[in-house]
Amino acid sequence: MHTKAKNITTLFVLLLMLLSIITVSMTVGDFKMAPMQFIKTLFGMGNETDTMVLYEFRMPRLLVTILCGAALSLSGALLQSITKNPLADPGIVGINAGSGFFIALLIIFMPVDSNNFVYILPLFSMIGGLITAAVVFMLSSSRRGVNPMQMVLTGVGLSTALSGAMIMMTSTFNKEDVEFISKWLGGNIWGDTWPFVGMIACILLITLPILFMKLNILNILNTHEHISTGLGININRERLLICIIAVMLCASAVSICGSIAFVGLIAPHIARQLVGPRHQAFIPITLLLGAILLSFADTLGRLLIEPAGMPAGIIVSIIGAPYFLYLMRKGL
Repeated sequence: MHTKAKNITTLFVLLLMLLSIITVSMTVGDFKMAPMQFIKTLFGMGNETDTMVLYEFRMPRLLVTILCGAALSLSGALLQSITKNPLADPGIVGINAGSGFFIALLIIFMPVDSNNFVYILPLFSMIGGLITAAVVFMLSSSRRGVNPMQMVLTGVGLSTALSGAMIMMTSTFNKEDVEFISKWLGGNIWGDTWPFVGMIACILLITLPILFMKLNILNILNTHEHISTGLGININRERLLICIIAVMLCASAVSICGSIAFVGLIAPHIARQLVGPRHQAFIPITLLLGAILLSFADTLGRLLIEPAGMPAGIIVSIIGAPYFLYLMRKGL
């Protein structure tokens, strides 16, 4: 009962933090809006200008950062669980770079109509992420399973190679495409309109019910493999399914918000420290922490440099890189 009360309290505190960030994000910027003005506009009692600013510009961007942050953190949590590697993160193991490389290929060889961009871009991003994840897992696996340190080194090496190739390819781009790739590499939230909100929301609505049905299996997969086998679980099939879901979540998020690393590393670690490793409590807290981290980074970036804003990916990296080095030093 004590643990349950602690978990509920943690959830409540994180929800308050997220609500605070939402309020700040909606009221600051070039067009200032008082908190009461924001609440009135939210419930349809604002003037025409306030309503346009809130619902056409600020609300979709905020929802994109919240949903993408949740997707990235969940992707990292799943990768850490199935590999038993606390350093696993979609950015660190190269999935982000693979997604970006395929997005660059799409821009070069298949100019896409702007009306279809929201649907085609995530698809190519997922293909790139899945191929990269398969290569990383293959190169870092042995008979004894996935080597955590080998996985990180392989992912970083592959990520560097793909990022270099992507930068070389930009020499063939026109000015607009170069600007887009530059923003993507910096982790700039570019897909900040309602169609992108709908796209990432659909991905989460498809994957979350499957994952919540797999929570007990994830708990078992975190134990010794003999226990999993003894309980009749097909380890390879379950890991493959969960890995595909993790890549889908990450690839769809980075196709909208750019190459953002460390969200999938930081959020699961903090969640485990707050509520423990049991997935029934750990996954919801991870989702909330990811949403808080990315929405906070985007809001802070807009406040630091107005009006252009500092990319959220840079803010997250400033927080995440020291945290990653701290975990490495602990020998995790």
